[in-house]
Amino acid sequence: MQELLISLCVGIALSACSGFRIFVPMLIGNLATRFGVLDISQGFEWLGTPAATYILGAATIAEILAYYIPVVDNLLDTIAMPASFVAGTILTTSFLKIDSPELKWTLGIVAGGGIAGTIQAGTGLLRLASTKFTGGFGNSILATIENFISIVFSALTLWIPVFIAILCVLLFVFLIRKIAKRFQNKKSKISYENNPNL
Repeated sequence: MQELLISLCVGIALSACSGFRIFVPMLIGNLATRFGVLDISQGFEWLGTPAATYILGAATIAEILAYYIPVVDNLLDTIAMPASFVAGTILTTSFLKIDSPELKWTLGIVAGGGIAGTIQAGTGLLRLASTKFTGGFGNSILATIENFISIVFSALTLWIPVFIAILCVLLFVFLIRKIAKRFQNKKSKISYENNPNL
């Protein structure tokens, strides 16, 4: 039971980090697997191969640098939304020590993909706000913060997975509330504009 909890926490924490940067937590998961820090579940051995290290390393560098290019960063957010969901699902599923494939993939999709996608949506909204209010000048600062969080939290997951997973779940809940509040305010504004006498 303890091994299952820790593997779930590792998966959730790394998935949450993929909401900030898709390839950073995958690369750290790859290196941790190769050096025996983490055990990967059956069927995901490819994630711990040397070939995966080179591919993920190149993709990580390209992704980090691309977020410092104006306009490209906002375009990347559009692509990153579904990609982070997929990465989060893979990361959680690959570390879960569960015999049932159905349960493993369900947890991977709901916990891993859900958290990664929500955090990516939150960072995307922040970048849009930064672009609107700073003309894009604040985006590089935001990109640096996201890089830092993704790298540091992914690395800390290897040593304190339960703590990092709890922080990521709290961030997930916070973002869900913020996004829901934003849409509720938008809906109220539209209703008022359509019916100002109400």
